[in-house]
Amino acid sequence: MKTIKVLGTGCANCKATQKIIEETARALGVDVEIEKVEDIGEIMGYGVMSTPGVVVDGKVVHAGGVPDRKTAESWLK
Repeated sequence: MKTIKVLGTGCANCKATQKIIEETARALGVDVEIEKVEDIGEIMGYGVMSTPGVVVDGKVVHAGGVPDRKTAESWLK
């Protein structure tokens, strides 16, 4: 199971990012645990200065803007 954190304060892009990851995981049949991180201090602790940010298994893989499905697929494979 992959652990994914979506970093952001709840903006529309953050919600869209989480939805893309959930839908992509479902389509690929991959078990994921998604955590929404809204605490600014924790987000900055990852070095993410623009949200949404995505952390997969402890590694920052994305920051700023909504990723496309192909990018999300690459995180889940």
